[in-house]
Amino acid sequence: MRKWQTTAFAALFTALGTLPALADVHVMSSGGFTAAYKDLLSACEAKVGQPIKSAYGASMGAAPDAIPNRLQRGEPADVLIMAAESLDKLAAEGKTIPGTRVDLARSVIGLSVKTGAPKPDISTVAALKTTLLAAHSIAYSASASGTYLSKELFPKLDEDGKIMAKARKIFSERVGTVVARGDAELGFQQVSELVPIAGLDYVGPLPAEVQRVTIFSAGVAAGSKEPDAAKQLIACLASPEAAPVITKTGLEPIPAKN
Repeated sequence: MRKWQTTAFAALFTALGTLPALADVHVMSSGGFTAAYKDLLSACEAKVGQPIKSAYGASMGAAPDAIPNRLQRGEPADVLIMAAESLDKLAAEGKTIPGTRVDLARSVIGLSVKTGAPKPDISTVAALKTTLLAAHSIAYSASASGTYLSKELFPKLDEDGKIMAKARKIFSERVGTVVARGDAELGFQQVSELVPIAGLDYVGPLPAEVQRVTIFSAGVAAGSKEPDAAKQLIACLASPEAAPVITKTGLEPIPAKN
């Protein structure tokens, strides 16, 4: 090889070596959308064209890994995926960029038991109450679904407090995991958080009369260093192509608004 060619190649490789690396896009996702997000991550990362770093936690609550607490500690965030009411609260606090909220999916609360255990009847409100009163132990999440169950539904079904006396809030762990290892007889959580857990039998959703639908939404975090990439990622998660994947995880996709 001629000397000038060798010199040119050396200069080229030196220049390439000094190019800045593509910036990471930081995502915080709440548990209810996590299964869908993980299944969509590879395709959406390819569309965005930048590496994506993910963190997970509840939409609310006292757990150290809850998304509001992560933000309070100053952890980097570009995209926030969480229960809409919690995202709106962050928006009111100036922690999201106005106008960036996109609704992704609807989620309902369901019940699972350990694989092989009898499936109790929760087909009606009366049957649900009977099942809860007969259970030895109940696990519920520390996020949106658990807040509804512990603050509204359980007290409504049992004013004497017998249900809450044997119910336990689960922090920083899937309710299904607790049930699968035998630490709780009944486990209530968003259906999308129960379906992926091995060692569970899914019983069904709460009766319609006492069901609580949660909207999972995405928004761009205030102070995002990659707001354009964040918007591209959210658009990918809300795209028609993402809908079948979201459905498979137990959620109902919300069509993107034109």
